[in-house]
Amino acid sequence: MAKDSKPSWKKDHPSTFLSNSVLKADRSVKQAMSHPEEMAAEHAFNSILRAENAFANAVERNEHMDTVQQNKEQLDLMRQQLNEVHEQVEDQ
Repeated sequence: MAKDSKPSWKKDHPSTFLSNSVLKADRSVKQAMSHPEEMAAEHAFNSILRAENAFANAVERNEHMDTVQQNKEQLDLMRQQLNEVHEQVEDQ
């Protein structure tokens, strides 16, 4: 079966993709905080990277900037939390 030739919804709705990515990253960071293990921290790091890429795309397309800014603030907080998790993992 051939792939659909329609553009991805992620490209059509970058602010929605950003919000979804931030939610996934938040869950990953919370998981890493409750179980500070290297694999959980790595998964959270990758989730944050995807969300940061979605953020850059949303900014590039001038999407709902108030929502985009809120998501950026949440990403910054998650970065700090992930740094704390990395410190815990290193101490183990």
